[in-house]
Formats: sequence, C-alpha cells, structure tokens
Amino acid sequence: MALVDDLNASSRERNEPAYRLVVRTIEARVMSGQWAVGYRVPSETALAEAFDVHRSTIREAIRVLEQNGLVRRHDGGKLLYVTAPREADISQRVTAAIVLHEISFFELWESMRCLEPVLAECAATRIDNDMLEALRTNVENTKAALEDKQSLVDLDIEFHQIIARASRNRALQLSRQPMSQLFYPAFLRVFSRLNAGERLVFAHEKILNAPRPGG
Repeated sequence: MALVDDLNASSRERNEPAYRLVVRTIEARVMSGQWAVGYRVPSETALAEAFDVHRSTIREAIRVLEQNGLVRRHDGGKLLYVTAPREADISQRVTAAIVLHEISFFELWESMRCLEPVLAECAATRIDNDMLEALRTNVENTKAALEDKQSLVDLDIEFHQIIARASRNRALQLSRQPMSQLFYPAFLRVFSRLNAGERLVFAHEKILNAPRPGG
C-alpha cells in the first residue's frame, strides 16, 4: 500500500505544507515500529512516488527528520537509516521548549530536587567499581578546587552526571539532561555568591560513602 494512504483527510484539512505531512507520516511509521531502528529508508525517488509529491518535498522532510534524530546517514553515505535520537538531539528540543514556555528557575530547582534523590537511590544499587572510582576522583578534585568557583560548578555537574549514568535508568537520564543544562548556569551565579565549597564536598562525600545494599 502506498505511503500516501497514511495522509488522511483530517491532516490535509490542517493546510500543512506537504513536507510536514510526509514528516508526520514517517514519524508515525517509526514510532509504531513499522520502520524499526536500522531500517533502510527508501530512496528519495521511491518516497516521492509513494507520497505523490515532488522530490524537493521529500528532501525537506528528510532534512527535518535528520534534525530530529530519527534518520541518519551512516559514515557520510547517501543511504538513510532509521535511528534512535541521540541524547543531545532530545535534550536540545526539550531545552528549547523549557525556554519558550518560560519555565522558571524555581520550577527547574523543584524538578531537580525530585529527580536527583531517585537517581542516587538507583545508583546505590547499580553502581560499578569504575564509576565509584570516578566519584572518588571527582571528590578529591573538588577538595583541591575550593577557591575556584567555576571549577566547583563544573565538578558538581560532573558528579551528578556520574550518578545519573550509574543509575542505569535511561528515562531518568533523558529527563534530567535538558533541565540540568538550564539549571546550572543560573546555579553558578548563586553559587558564586556563597562560600559553599566545603558544604559541597561534605554532601558529595556523604553520597559517596553511603552504605549500599550488598556493599
């Protein structure tokens, strides 16, 4: 059945550009699993025939799909394959939404307060020796950077990124990443006015040395 059959009447009534209809139809195929990750996307000519549109319309749709991280060219070749969006692709779009919706710093702080304890709880039962060593190194570097506010913030970001990875919960990590990108620049301005380095080390050491199940 031609892909154009997926463009139902209600979609056409929205007066969307043709390339948008193509994008939404392909996205639906990917999300439903009809085109799984690794699936080779048909050629521009084949898609143009299937959708009954010009090839320039298909090129524009593919450009959008590539920006959204749903399709990618392997090793710079011409062939396109369905891919899972990378963390950076998702984070960029969510970050833009947070900014455009004028989410406040308090809302970001409140959200981070909800996420970080859950990530730490998951990490406590799943962390491996390599990540434990990374946390120890981070804490030692933090102790050595007490007079450098920018380094302290960078090390704090790194510490919580290690905890997030150690949680081995990708849903939580993807939820946290875009918020942290907006939270920490504002946090730096607050942090710079406080003598918080020693408190940061104390808090991180408490997390590092907390009892772990089976540990």
